[in-house]
Parts: sequence; structure tokens; C-alpha cells
Amino acid sequence: MKKQFLVIGLLGASLLVQAQTSTDKTVTKKSVPTKSTTTTTSKKPTNKMSTTTTSKEINLKDSKSKFSYAIGVNIADNMNKQGILDSLNLDALVEAFKDTKKSSLKMTNEEAGATLQAFFQRESTAKFGKNQEIGKAFLAENAKKPGVITTASGLQYSIITAGTGEKPKATDKIKCHYHGTLLDGKVFDSSVDRGEPIVFGVNQVIPGWVEALQLMPVGSKWKLFIPQELAYGERPAGAIEPFSTLVFEVELLGIEK
Repeated sequence: MKKQFLVIGLLGASLLVQAQTSTDKTVTKKSVPTKSTTTTTSKKPTNKMSTTTTSKEINLKDSKSKFSYAIGVNIADNMNKQGILDSLNLDALVEAFKDTKKSSLKMTNEEAGATLQAFFQRESTAKFGKNQEIGKAFLAENAKKPGVITTASGLQYSIITAGTGEKPKATDKIKCHYHGTLLDGKVFDSSVDRGEPIVFGVNQVIPGWVEALQLMPVGSKWKLFIPQELAYGERPAGAIEPFSTLVFEVELLGIEK
């Protein structure tokens, strides 16, 4: 039974995986600012789904019908939790199942993936687009402050402690402490609070970190102001909403040999 529900859950989640899977490299450490999977909040079901099919009573007396209905329940519940159930055209959804069974699809897997990605991008921009404007305004003002340096990519940093050691390369592994906050000061992750530094590859984290670490001599402590496009962009990551500008204090403790 456990295996059955795992398979059913994967069926319902597969649509989101195609659209939202990132090719960015990650590491297994939970505290590294890497790319993250999408999380959304549940929404109450409504009756706004588009359909022109006349419903008919389904007989659930035989095992095949029960199994089929259970899969539908599982997929619908997954879509509802993702907040997209109301966006479905049930006729088109059923047609896709039928066409898949006949091996006669109206779009390729690549086209389906692109369609899903475009849909989620529109949804994310509509809901969280304000974070882009908030971030841009913050960075514009922050750039005027004494000691704040802005690179060509838009990354900003200020030097708290100037180190004198070697600068890591993209292929190096480093040990560091960090403290990450949103623009409102809310802490979303901190190795400092955990009391344990972390080791990871320079090229295994978000672009803003990759750039900053290669500029920092060992022994440095910098404050980083990372634009959303150099952070997680349109993807949420735990407490981090899409399009969020992030602030980190990073202390580079050493390069692992």
C-alpha cells in the first residue's frame, strides 16, 4: 500500500516537476544557500474548473474503477494543494489521458514542459512580482551608502573585516559561517545561529555567492546584498519568496585542501 500511494503521488506531482526542476547544482548540506524545490500553501477547493462534459455517475463497485478514482482523487488533491486546481480544464485533462493511452499526443513532452513552465512563471510573477520592485528600490538606495561596492552583475557588498589570505577558485571547497536575512530583517538561515560552520563547493551555490566568494580573501567577513536574479529568482526556497533580494553576512574561514 505504501508503494502504491508513492506511485500515485508521483503521478500528481510530475506536472510540477517538469515545470519547476532547476538544473542548478546543489549540495546535500541543508544550510547552504542552494536552489530549492517549490513549496506552496493549500487552497480550499472551489467549483470554478472549466469543463463542458456532462457528469455521469461512476460505479465504484469493481476494483479497477476504485483504483482509477483513487488516482484521480490523489492527483486532484495534489493540484489543489499547489493552488492550481481551479486553473484546469477537465475536458483537456481527460483528453490528455486518453491521448497518452493511444500514444497520440497533441503536443510533445518538450512542448508540455514549456507550457507548464510558462504557466508557473506567470502565476509566480502575478503573485510575487512586487518583490522585484521592492528589491530594486532597496539596492538603488543601498548603492549610495558609504562602503557599498556594486559589481558589474549587480551584486553589492561591504567589507566588515578585510582578510589577507588566498582567494578561492570556483572549483575549490571552502569553510564559512553565514547569516542570511530577508530585507525586513527576518532570518531564514544561519550557520552562526546553529554554531557550526559549513563546507561546500564554491560553484555549488547561488550565483551571488559564487561571485562573492571568489572575490573574498580567506579571513574576510563581508556583507552581501544579492539581487533576486543572482539568488533564487522566480523560485521560492523555504521562507524565501520568489524574486526576493537577500542579505548575507559571510565569514570565509578557509579553503579546504
